Amino acid sequence: MAGILSFAIWGFFSIPLRNLQVFPSQEILYYRVFSSCALIWVAIILFRRKYLKRDIQYLKLAKVKERKAILFKIIAATIFLVLNWYTFIYAVNNVSLQSAAFAYMVCPLLTAFGGYILLKEKLSFLKLASLGIALISIILLATGSIIDVAWSVGIAILYAFYLIIQKTMKHLDKLNVLAVQISFAVVLMLPFYLSGHDAIPSGSWFWGNILVVALVFTIIPLFLSLYALIGIPSSTLGIIIYVNPIIAFTVAVFYFNEQIDQHKLFSYMLLVVSIVVFNWTLLKDIFVAKTPKG
Repeated sequence: MAGILSFAIWGFFSIPLRNLQVFPSQEILYYRVFSSCALIWVAIILFRRKYLKRDIQYLKLAKVKERKAILFKIIAATIFLVLNWYTFIYAVNNVSLQSAAFAYMVCPLLTAFGGYILLKEKLSFLKLASLGIALISIILLATGSIIDVAWSVGIAILYAFYLIIQKTMKHLDKLNVLAVQISFAVVLMLPFYLSGHDAIPSGSWFWGNILVVALVFTIIPLFLSLYALIGIPSSTLGIIIYVNPIIAFTVAVFYFNEQIDQHKLFSYMLLVVSIVVFNWTLLKDIFVAKTPKG
């Protein structure tokens, strides 16, 4: 339930973002990151101090080479995460909700492909075939709207690289790592914020939506997804992630009245086929009842 709820929450993310559509994307990003940073450190200090102390002790005992590698990975992951957040916000408010939702259907497949190429993770023939089907879906979609596809694939690639880096970071608490990454993001963005921002928004509408974005659509679902990983394998969570784009597409079509033509619908359905093929073994284990012996 924690896993499903976390991705279900993210599926409705477009609603507060559209509420902030009149504001520049970079301004929404600045205040999302600043607010998230404050909230996540408050949560860690109040509820997870023992994990923070454990990680600090681990880093003190680690070799200099390992500490440098961790620092490099945190900085690289931070850059990918911030760029992913910015492109997602921009796509929702300036391109289309469908392009943002499509990105998170493609993302797990690109993450698997990136792991196959960069981390030498093994993929079965069935999974490689599913990646081929996904590529056909993307090419078909590109013939209809190259701009939507470019944004979708761009968003997905940025988040896929972020996840790939996260996979290589072991021994550290995921939430502590995220807090440090968001803190780095604040440091990276402060020069741009101080040199280019206008007056700090004072309206309750803006700050109400920013706090909702930071708390409800950043901190809470991250807590839930991390909690879910305690009780279920990451592969199962990889299936649950598709709750996000399904809800996001529903919100786009039925709440914001975005149009979806037959060409797009066929491309999306082909991607769904790819997802089912990719996760066929896991789906079979989950949904097909095993016949008892004897």
